[in-house]
Amino acid sequence: MSNKEKTIDALQFFVTELSSQALSHEIHGRIFNSQGFTKLGQKYLDHAVEEREWVSKFIDRILDLDGCPKHEVPHTLPVYGDIHEYLKTDNKVSEDGLKLLDSHIDCETLDYKTFDLFKEYYIDEEDDMAWTSQQLELIERFGINNYLLGQM
Repeated sequence: MSNKEKTIDALQFFVTELSSQALSHEIHGRIFNSQGFTKLGQKYLDHAVEEREWVSKFIDRILDLDGCPKHEVPHTLPVYGDIHEYLKTDNKVSEDGLKLLDSHIDCETLDYKTFDLFKEYYIDEEDDMAWTSQQLELIERFGINNYLLGQM
């Protein structure tokens, strides 16, 4: 497999996974809004839009490389009504996602433009994970009920 094919495969992997994550963020944002936690709900609705923007960037890069993006169906993700459980799960997904992204960033395989795109996405995901970790720390420090009061 050529470097270009490996790059397209890596980009496609993230198109598929991020599409799923974006839908999960939208679903949870709507659930949190319906529960009255509008600040948290809006945060996740905005995050869904951001994830879809990354999907678009990765699709565009596949096309730049003369590849053909695929519409793949990713694995099923659980839906949570419990905000604390969702935040813990979302944090774990971010940790695992950064490890996967790190494994796909291969300086010997990637062209400079794709490398920079993955690097930019990595930094964005680190920021997202830091935010989620901070929310979990707030819950730990102040309790779930006090945390949720601030999310209304």
